[in-house]
Amino acid sequence: MEMSPARERLTQHKRAVVKIGTTSLTHPNGTLNLQRIEKLCWVLADLYNQDKEIILVTSGAIGVGANALGMDERPREIIGRQAASAVGQAMLMQIYQNFLRTYNRIAAQILLTRDCVNDSLRRENARNAVNKIIEMGAIPIVNANDTIATDELPELSDNDTLSAYVASFSDSELLVMLTDREGFYNKDPRTHPKAILFRELNEVTPKMELTAGGSGSMLGTGGMVTKLNAARYALEQDIDIVMASGEDPAILLRILSGEEVGTLFTTIGGE
Repeated sequence: MEMSPARERLTQHKRAVVKIGTTSLTHPNGTLNLQRIEKLCWVLADLYNQDKEIILVTSGAIGVGANALGMDERPREIIGRQAASAVGQAMLMQIYQNFLRTYNRIAAQILLTRDCVNDSLRRENARNAVNKIIEMGAIPIVNANDTIATDELPELSDNDTLSAYVASFSDSELLVMLTDREGFYNKDPRTHPKAILFRELNEVTPKMELTAGGSGSMLGTGGMVTKLNAARYALEQDIDIVMASGEDPAILLRILSGEEVGTLFTTIGGE
């Protein structure tokens, strides 16, 4: 099959943000899926070996912390989320660091607050930090600073939107959102087995938002609505977006080789 111009453009992108959600990082019982995380680290390291520049936006800190603390679900009160984040963030980064070292890479943690979006100086500082980390051969791993920042903007309460902001200020050309679905469907595939997967889209419409469902996990926060909001923002910045399944992190290699997987949101072909 001939590659579409939009998919061909993906092969030319050098810098990308990859966002992975809690449901892709954990087993159904809430414990970390170590095999999947290790494979993700292998893929990230291999992409760096191909001279790609990948920034990872990872969810999971609160969910991992909640599980470690014996909670059945994500805590609802702010102080509970702070405590779970403090525990989970340390655990998650240690695991990323250990796996990446196996593949001769090191992780660099970046915790962001709303000031990095609103304040031009802090946004520039964040951009400079990301650029230097990549220049030195490390892999930036980004999360919201949920332990300290309790006054976050509503739109930063999920890492889908955060990843779009990161893609914008870091001058990335592509945002890949790895989720528990294969992409964006015309109906919720969990309740409609014959739902159709969209391959390429040029916009996010109100009708599309009506078909979007909620979070697929008691430990996660995002859903398809937040991903569509992130896609809309990224499209406004002329950033390509791919929504795809996070079940096998090697899908990143397929996406960047132009293979038709997931749903691509792009300005190519639009009016």
